[in-house]
Amino acid sequence: MTPPSAVPSITWDDGVIVAIDQRALPSEQRLLRIETISQLIESLQSLAIRGAPAIGLAGALGVALSARLHHANRGVGEEAVRADAARLAEARPTAVNLAWGVRRALARLESGHEAVLADALAMLDEDTTTNRAAVRRAADLVEALVPERPLRVMTHCNTGRLATAAVGTALGAILELADRGRIEEVLVDETRPLLQGARLTAWELGEAGVPYRLCVDSAAAAAMDRGMVDCVLVGADRIAANGDTANKIGTYGLAVSAARHGIPFIVVAPESTWDLELHDGSGIVVEDRAHSEVTGFGDTVTAPAGAAAFNPAFDVTPAELITALVSEQRTVRPGRARPGILPDAAGTAGTPQSDMAALLTEIPDHPSSGVVFRDLAGLYAEPGMLARLASHVAERLDGQFDRILAVESRGFVLGAALAALTGRPLSLARKAGKLPGPVYEADYALEYGRDRLEVQKSALCPGDRVLCVDDVLATGGTLHAAARLVTVSGARVAGLVALVALRGLGGQQRLSGHSVLALCEVPA
Repeated sequence: MTPPSAVPSITWDDGVIVAIDQRALPSEQRLLRIETISQLIESLQSLAIRGAPAIGLAGALGVALSARLHHANRGVGEEAVRADAARLAEARPTAVNLAWGVRRALARLESGHEAVLADALAMLDEDTTTNRAAVRRAADLVEALVPERPLRVMTHCNTGRLATAAVGTALGAILELADRGRIEEVLVDETRPLLQGARLTAWELGEAGVPYRLCVDSAAAAAMDRGMVDCVLVGADRIAANGDTANKIGTYGLAVSAARHGIPFIVVAPESTWDLELHDGSGIVVEDRAHSEVTGFGDTVTAPAGAAAFNPAFDVTPAELITALVSEQRTVRPGRARPGILPDAAGTAGTPQSDMAALLTEIPDHPSSGVVFRDLAGLYAEPGMLARLASHVAERLDGQFDRILAVESRGFVLGAALAALTGRPLSLARKAGKLPGPVYEADYALEYGRDRLEVQKSALCPGDRVLCVDDVLATGGTLHAAARLVTVSGARVAGLVALVALRGLGGQQRLSGHSVLALCEVPA
C-alpha cells in the first residue's frame, strides 16, 4: 500500500479528479473520484477539498474536466465550459485562489481541452515548487526573528500538504523548521467549528513525527501569556493590496494576542493568494456557513433545538498586526510600514526620487575644500521613509541575494533595515583596524582621498550571493572595494545598492560590471 504521506491531496487520473476526502480524516483516508462539475462544487462546499492553494488547483482541474466532457460538442462546448467555470468560481467566495485557478485554465480553452489539462497539471507541479520556496523563506525568517533555541510554534487551521498539492505553506514552514532541528513543540489550535486543526494538522504532524499538543482556540491567548509560544505561523485565503489578510475564523484573535505579547505573527501564502485589486480587507467577501456546524458536530446536536448561530468561515486580520507576509517570491513587513509602501496593482512600490531629493542637504567644503557633502540626515529622519526605501529594494531584488554586506558607516542604516525586512543575514564592511581577527582588505580612492575597507574572513561564505549596500555612490570606489571583498571571500556579488548616486563622477560607469541600483540620482 502507498504510504499515507505519499498520497497526493489532489491529482488527475484518466479523466477523473482524485482527491483525499478531508471530511473523513483522521479516522479514515478515503479518496474521492470526481467525474462532474456538480460533484466538484459539492466537494468544495462541503470542505472535502479545502485549503486555498488546493482550492485553486481544484478550480483549474475542474475547467479541464468540463473541457474534456464538452470537447466533442463543437459550437456549444465552449459556452458550456464557460458556464461550468462561472459556477465553479463562485463555489467558495473568500478564497481568491479558486477564481485564479479557474481563470488561468480557462485562458487555454481556445487551444483545446488537452491544452487546458496540460496547464492544470503544470499548476500542480508549480504549486509544489512554489510551496518549497515559500517555506524555506518563512523558516529563514523565523530563525532570524527568534533566538537560537528550540521553538514553540502555534498554528491555526490546516496549511499542510492537505491544503496544497504538496509541501504546504505555514505548516510546511513548521516541518522545514523541524527538519532543521528547531522545533520543540507545536501548539495546534483545534479550529472550531470543523476542527481542521485537531483533525488534519494534528494528523500531518503525527505522520511527520513532530511533537505537538492540541490547544482549545480560546486558550491561545493564555498560552502566549504563559510564555509557551515563540512564533505564530498561519496561512491565508486572500490578501488585499495593503496586507489585510483573510484566513480561517479565529486568526484575527490570534494576531491581536500575538501583538499584545510581542510574538511574531507570520502569514505564509503563495503569490496567487494576493488580490491586488482590493485596496484593503474591507472588500473581502467573508463566507457565512450553516448554523448546524456550530450547534452540533457530526451526528451529535449540542445546542437547544432551533438555536441560531453566527458562523463566518473566515475573519480579516489588519495588516498592522502582521509581522510578515511570506510568499515564494518575497517577504513583506506590513506591520512596520506606513500606508503606501506595499505593492500597488503593478506589484512594485514606486521609487520616491523627488521625495528623497527634497530631503537631502548640500554642505559645501566638507570634509575638505571643494567637496560638496550630501547629508542624508533629513532622509533618515522622515517617518516611514527608510521602511519605504528598504521595501523598494526588496521588491526589486527579492530572491536574488542570500546575504547583505553594508558599508561603514551610513550604509549600515539601509543595510540593517533591509536585513530586518527580508530576514537575510547582515555582515559589515568596516574601515581599517576596526574589526577583530583575520580580515580581508581592499584599498580604494575617494573623491577627497584614500581609505581601506575590511571584512572578517568568517563573515561571508563561499557561494553566498551578497548584496553590497552603501549610502552615496560618487566615484564608485567604496562599492567597488566592497565587491572586491565579496569576491576574495569566495562569495558572489549579487548586486550593488546606493541610496543616492551623484551624476557626473563616473561611479556607475566604474561599476558597469555589476548590477547597480540607485534609489535617487542628483547632480554632483
